[in-house]
Amino acid sequence: MVRLAHFFLLSLSLLISSFASAVEVQDSKGTFTLDYTPQRIVVLEFSFADALASVGVSPIGIADDKDATRVLKEVRDVIGVWQSVGTRSQPSLETIASLKPDLIIADIERHESVYEELQKIAPTLILPSRRETYEDNLKAAAIIGKVLNKDHQMQERLAVHKKTMQSYKEQLPQSAQLQFTVARKDSLYLHTSDSYAGGVITALGLTQPELDLSDKKSSRQIGLEQLLAVNPEYLIVGEYVSPNIIDTWQSNPLFGLLRASQSQHIYAVDGNVWARCRGIMAAERMAQDLVALISH
Repeated sequence: MVRLAHFFLLSLSLLISSFASAVEVQDSKGTFTLDYTPQRIVVLEFSFADALASVGVSPIGIADDKDATRVLKEVRDVIGVWQSVGTRSQPSLETIASLKPDLIIADIERHESVYEELQKIAPTLILPSRRETYEDNLKAAAIIGKVLNKDHQMQERLAVHKKTMQSYKEQLPQSAQLQFTVARKDSLYLHTSDSYAGGVITALGLTQPELDLSDKKSSRQIGLEQLLAVNPEYLIVGEYVSPNIIDTWQSNPLFGLLRASQSQHIYAVDGNVWARCRGIMAAERMAQDLVALISH
């Protein structure tokens, strides 16, 4: 009888615990509910791996573009080893299923077309990542924290992030005009103030050239003459490859007319960190880069 009572109390305790851990959040598809704390998580974007690492959680699988070094080093240092599930644009559903995840975190832009297939494998939290703003990224991290049953830890981490960014901001020349671009071998892409990098730049108290944002594109390909029309005080070049288009343009007389060229304010940064990674740790790394390059 005593054993039966003990078993009943234990079962009741587990039931109550299950209900206590249930969370309900709003993702890009509506209401997402999970009634357990996920342990086997697969993420399909770098920003989601950043969010997990920010509260000390390691995913079992990442869509890492089949290149582990594309995951931010600060994130890798926290999460350790994972299984690649392919590219972010086309993750392998078969590999994901083989990992038997109890949560998948997907990107609304890249993965909406396979959302139903992902849902058949495991509950799928779908949020913005690609083309998201800096503020959207922080909101997504907060949602992920709740789903992981680490809301308190995530809020603490976001508070630390805010103070860290403020500290970096105080070391930068306020109102300095800065433009971030991504350089490939034969093309240059300008990232507007609506882009993730643009949001980080604004948060750090720096300004950006006024651009026509009517087409709503946060990244757009530009030529040398268009870059000259933008003519920023500082030009930050996220290199995807080296040598790249900037090296080609340097022999063009027009390039020498750029304010940033004349003042030697053209700086190369890691394009992967600045454009692909996106996240709490990524933003702090970007701020650290800027302080090293253009601090008082």
